[in-house]
Amino acid sequence: MKDNKKQQAMTSPYDLNGRIPLSQAIPLGLQHVLAMFVGNLTPLLIICGACGIAAGSELQVSLLQNAMLIAGVVTLVQLYAIGPVGGNVPIIMGTSSGFIGVCRSIAGVMGGGVLGYGAILGASLIGGLFEGVLGFCLKPLRRFFPSVVTGSVVLSIGLSLIGVGIGSFGGGSSAADYGSLENLFLGFLVLIVIIALKHGTKGFTSSSSILIGIIVGYIAAAIMGMILPKTAINAEGQEYVKAWVLNWDKVASASWFAIPAFMPVKLVFDLRAIVPMMIMFIVTAVETVGDISGVMEGGLGREATDKELAGGVICDGFGSSFAALFGVLPNTSFSQNVGLVAMTKIVNRFALATGGIFLIFCGLFPKLAAIISIMPQSVLGGAAVMMFSSIVVSGIQLITKWPVTPRSVTIVSVALGLGYGLGSNSSILTQLPQNVQLIFGGSGIVPAALVAIILNVILPEDKTEKK
Repeated sequence: MKDNKKQQAMTSPYDLNGRIPLSQAIPLGLQHVLAMFVGNLTPLLIICGACGIAAGSELQVSLLQNAMLIAGVVTLVQLYAIGPVGGNVPIIMGTSSGFIGVCRSIAGVMGGGVLGYGAILGASLIGGLFEGVLGFCLKPLRRFFPSVVTGSVVLSIGLSLIGVGIGSFGGGSSAADYGSLENLFLGFLVLIVIIALKHGTKGFTSSSSILIGIIVGYIAAAIMGMILPKTAINAEGQEYVKAWVLNWDKVASASWFAIPAFMPVKLVFDLRAIVPMMIMFIVTAVETVGDISGVMEGGLGREATDKELAGGVICDGFGSSFAALFGVLPNTSFSQNVGLVAMTKIVNRFALATGGIFLIFCGLFPKLAAIISIMPQSVLGGAAVMMFSSIVVSGIQLITKWPVTPRSVTIVSVALGLGYGLGSNSSILTQLPQNVQLIFGGSGIVPAALVAIILNVILPEDKTEKK
């Protein structure tokens, strides 16, 4: 009887706590790494540029290496928890893009350079501790996050990512050949393969459809590189390499093994950096609540518990402080991977843990990381357009979990119409103070969450909601 129970636990990737064979867990975990790999490194590249840290310099390479290592370590803590730190939830952690705006501002105030980057890290250390403490107080605040509020936040997260996904689908919005036939072909090829495998097959090929689709995209890009021109001429007469071309030279030049550096940048503590960073950590706590709510609803069909939300937020905060000691920007839950869970329903923590371990290996073995880093944006975009839309569906499921009332319709409508609309069209905020622009401009998640929370407090409950 015990053997039968053990065998059942070993066979379900849809079980949160079950153990599955490594042969099944590794590809399922690798899907998550491929989905977030580029997004995990992009914030560091942008902020290094803002601080004047040279591209390809020894410091930048060290920071990128540490970013992969830390993402893997914090992911494992989130999955399995150390005491109160970690929610035991199927969440992948990584370097947050939500902090790019405030980090650029801090770099400008501090005059850039390594000193400016050090001030960002010092503020991240303090801000992370602040969010961690906030997580311990989350239970009494839970009443401010009913399903209509968390659903609005999750819906806003999904809407904010759809533009990112379609941008990758076209080859990357900054690519010189953005929207070219080659990029669109790769995007559609990956998307078609994923849909065909997910709904036309069963078992391993269905659950690993994202991974297989991306591998097919890789192979197609390699073949295209053999038969199609790799370069083109832009309007200014300058030659450029097309975005879909695989840069194997980057793999060849990467080292086989590297030891991560502890505190590669000296921490600087300055109130001009700490105050805005602490505000952003409050913001990211709300987003993390939305991510955890979305992944539990989308993957398990239930709402997140107080313990799961509190542990997740605490891990967000303390994980970011830990990241700062290795020169890495704040680590938070990755919404991209929430979409992957919502789409595949694969919530198995052991499977996701193999992805976290793979990230650690990428930090220790740069050549392995280089193989993933050359992935064309259009290949990732083919998977992203479907994954990110799945987050929107999870938000709708949360909102409609209880009977839809005029009150809930008002909350969602105003949160999306006014809140998300203000944030996603940030030019409307240009006359407001810069700190307000940094916090509320950009994705639309923060203002949507704020509006939903305020309306939930001030609007009287309907009779059906009281029951």
